[in-house]
Amino acid sequence: MDTFDALSLREELLSSLATLGYARMTPVQAQSLPAVLAGRDVIAQAQTGSGKTAAFGLGVLQALDVSLVRMQALVLCPTRELADQVSKVLRKLAAAIPNVKVLTLCGGMPLGPQLASLSHDPHIVVGTPGRVQEHLKRGSLHAGAVRTLVLDEADRMLDMGFADAIDDIVKRIAKHHQTLLFSATWPAAIREASTRLQHDPVQVTVQTDEVAAAPAIEQRFIEVEPTRKADALAQLLTRPRGGDDSLQALVFCNMRRDVDAVAHELDQRGFSALALHGDMEQRDREEVLVRFANRSCNVLVATDVAARGLDIAALPLVVSYDVAHDPDTHTHRIGRTGRAGETGLAITLCTPRERPKAANIEQISGEPLAWHPLKLAAAAGKTLQLAPMRTLVIDAGRRDKLRPGDIVGALTGEAGMDGADLGKIDVYATRAYVAIARDQAKQALSRLRSGRIKGRSFRVRALD
Repeated sequence: MDTFDALSLREELLSSLATLGYARMTPVQAQSLPAVLAGRDVIAQAQTGSGKTAAFGLGVLQALDVSLVRMQALVLCPTRELADQVSKVLRKLAAAIPNVKVLTLCGGMPLGPQLASLSHDPHIVVGTPGRVQEHLKRGSLHAGAVRTLVLDEADRMLDMGFADAIDDIVKRIAKHHQTLLFSATWPAAIREASTRLQHDPVQVTVQTDEVAAAPAIEQRFIEVEPTRKADALAQLLTRPRGGDDSLQALVFCNMRRDVDAVAHELDQRGFSALALHGDMEQRDREEVLVRFANRSCNVLVATDVAARGLDIAALPLVVSYDVAHDPDTHTHRIGRTGRAGETGLAITLCTPRERPKAANIEQISGEPLAWHPLKLAAAAGKTLQLAPMRTLVIDAGRRDKLRPGDIVGALTGEAGMDGADLGKIDVYATRAYVAIARDQAKQALSRLRSGRIKGRSFRVRALD
């Protein structure tokens, strides 16, 4: 059976799953959940979008004793974006269980508010290894009651140099605990980590979304001189007049400095483009992710690590501005498109010097690469490629008891807008983001500023 009600889950979790519309388990959930619920250590090969968060989240919440006000589960993630994403899923799954406290602890954020939040122990902590280790060393985080340790996207954490921090964290938490390790790839470092951190783990390997979706993804390799890379990218991203304004593309660069340079170049050429990498402030990164997800930005230029916090189901185009350093990274890049039954196009720009990397990808895949010529057109003037939506920011959020429905009500009620002009709404602790159809955004901003939300006035501004 692949339905959740076939498992011995508490009624509150089944209620949350029904509310969220989760009826059947994904492959990784079906294969890992029985072992997770039985308290076994598990090592699972799974990528973002495979349903892995619910797989370990249901196990964590099933075992949770809310009456025990101690940290009982610790989830480590490689990036702040992924940690935020995991926390959101856990809160949704725990919605029917009263008084569950989920706390996110990540670097790049002030310590003060985190220390204040830790004045009362949370039940579940989701965080990045560096900041979690810091709190454990300070004694502000108490880990003696941890029953479950989750290493999410463990391969990326090791790539980012967190191995020592993870080992130190394990020494500081309860000796007897369940360890759940989720990794998109299983290189030697992951196998060594599993041997070191786990006891007789159940191994789960499912066909990844990338492999399953391979027939829906068309790959193209284009050879281009380094000096013409920006021209080639702009030509590939330019939509014909009357084209689909909602077309989005994710562009990968190997280096953070190149991310900024490429995004700036695209912006100068009239594209709605944003950069995403680890050197940015936390709020800036969050807002970039929000804007791309709600279609207020057409092109996102990112590093591989930063893009791990991104989950867009229908993404038609992925471009590797630089050839990936290794075949695994290349596979993850192309797996960002052609998902959820959609078709997708993955294009790799390859300079002559990058040919050996392309050859390595070809050798590992066992399939010949599809090389396509690109006739570069003469340099064109600036042509606006505007995103279909704009994002408004409301300086109020969950702490102000603000809900998406309140924002919808304010816009369609007093503001008199058509609900069809509203897009995705994201509510965070202290602010909320709402996507508005571009041609209605100015009017919506004016009316929200002059009106009220839940009977109160809040500061509202446009992001772009």
